[in-house]
Amino acid sequence: MEHRIFGLSFASIYPLYVQKVERKNHSRDEVDEVICWLTGYDDDGLERAIDDGIDLRTFFADAPELNPNASLITGVICGMRVEEIEDPLMQQIRYMDTLVDEVARGKRMTSILRGS
Repeated sequence: MEHRIFGLSFASIYPLYVQKVERKNHSRDEVDEVICWLTGYDDDGLERAIDDGIDLRTFFADAPELNPNASLITGVICGMRVEEIEDPLMQQIRYMDTLVDEVARGKRMTSILRGS
């Protein structure tokens, strides 16, 4: 049985990411920057993903290109080390969560984007 998070729409979690960073005086633009860095989507592609209501499985399947430096993302999210998550889709979702958390914590963008 697959995890129910895979079926959640990107449009349902995106505003939660934005709210999380805005509470810490950061911006939607920063959320967009890290998501685009991770997935290869551009701003129009993100808007389409939101407007079309695609689920997270489709969001990552249709992503133009997962950043080759994504494997440099490390840390603990939901009690698991992201670098040790075996399911590729779950790992990609947790990469995105980690990046948004780093924005909210005020980490420098050059560090968040793994020097690229």
